[in-house]
Amino acid sequence: MADVDQPLSAARKRWILAATVLGSSLTFIDGSALGVALPAIQRDLAAGTAAVQWVTNAYLLTLGALVLIGGAAGDRFGRRLVFLIGVAVFALASVACGLAPTVELLIAGRAVQGVGAALLTPGALAVIGSAFPPEERGKAFGTWAGAGALFGMIGPLLGGWLADAADWRFIFWINVPLAALTAALTLKAVPESRDDSAKGLDWRGALLAMSGLAALTWALTAAPDLGWSNAMILSGLIGGVLLLAAFLFAEARERHPMMPLGLFRSPVFSGINLLTLLLYFALGGAMFFLPFDLIRVHGWSATKAGAAMLPFAVIMSLFSGYAGRLADRFGARLSLSLGPILAGVGLALLALPAPGAGYVDGPLAGMTVMAIGMTLAVGPLTASVMGAVPEGHTGVASGINNAVARVAGLLAIALLGVILSSVFVSGVDSPDARALLGQVMAGADLEPAARDAFHAAFRAVILTCAGLAVLSGVIGGLTAPRR
Repeated sequence: MADVDQPLSAARKRWILAATVLGSSLTFIDGSALGVALPAIQRDLAAGTAAVQWVTNAYLLTLGALVLIGGAAGDRFGRRLVFLIGVAVFALASVACGLAPTVELLIAGRAVQGVGAALLTPGALAVIGSAFPPEERGKAFGTWAGAGALFGMIGPLLGGWLADAADWRFIFWINVPLAALTAALTLKAVPESRDDSAKGLDWRGALLAMSGLAALTWALTAAPDLGWSNAMILSGLIGGVLLLAAFLFAEARERHPMMPLGLFRSPVFSGINLLTLLLYFALGGAMFFLPFDLIRVHGWSATKAGAAMLPFAVIMSLFSGYAGRLADRFGARLSLSLGPILAGVGLALLALPAPGAGYVDGPLAGMTVMAIGMTLAVGPLTASVMGAVPEGHTGVASGINNAVARVAGLLAIALLGVILSSVFVSGVDSPDARALLGQVMAGADLEPAARDAFHAAFRAVILTCAGLAVLSGVIGGLTAPRR
């Protein structure tokens, strides 16, 4: 086993970077490809509305709750080892997802995928950080991020094409050869490294956070079916809040907490994380429900729906560098106020197209404006979070912000699903309105009135997202650093 302290050749470092990019591609492709395939998954597995939400939420739940402890595990037990374990877990879970005969087993596989992603995602960044000297890390991280943007462009097109022309299960099967190649490169090129000063892992905090979020998310997604006064729903809501309160109490007393509460004494750190919560809530919710509207209301193929996401990925990949230089020149506050507000305007534009709209008179303008806003915000957001804490806590601060973004997507799908269901049920005259919503989302051949009711519900969801994005821009204007 090579020692990371030994000088590494340029060729060796290129192989290390290739291994981390390939490993991260598992999550990049899987996450971006699956969204446009969800309508096909719901149809093929006869899944209800709540179940299809859990296909995404199960992954976000375990990833958001465990990503901080995944990074700490790499520091303590070895970054290469934990990265390889993450790749293996993700690949095995992908096989389970590809074979899943029911939506329940697919959800279970997705939850295990989230565990794998919680190990390999921080592991990839830690491997890069340990293998490259400080003067080379910026370029290495930029290459890694650029690859993520590229996979973000490929993913929706690939997922849409597979859902239309082949089988959505191949979205999971393609992870297997990618994982095998990643493991081979990692074993060959990546030296082991660890932090000898790393302390114990905060398993209690991770368990409390995951349990609390799971209880809340389950209650929110099940409430439209069972009713808000149902004893199980009330127990889930109250239990979730109590478990999350216990998590905060435990973090305050833990010697080595995964989320040091002292960092939130910084108004900049607290403000930027609140901005992150609202902005990624808006983005995650919109990107979950948009493919259903494009495919079920506008009559698009899954491939065309995937192509609708291209402006977002292209603009972010091409202009992120310019956005960073703009923030360096004029300060982060301008970018973190103007960017989210523009993203909110773009989201609002997505609510305008009438049923049957094409690409140009449909999502093009909204996706373009939203992409410009997100491009302005993403880079300064990360820099502001890391700059708001003492030097020795930048890694933890970045990890917390990453976890907040994942949890935001989890809560968005659950809460916005409540709004979608409420508006749809009020718009149709049927005692089985909730079942009818599931049939619309699954692509059943129904009356135009049902599809119109779904489009009205989608508009309510997307306008809620737009309002929250604008609010996050206001928070950015109030709390982000001027420089």
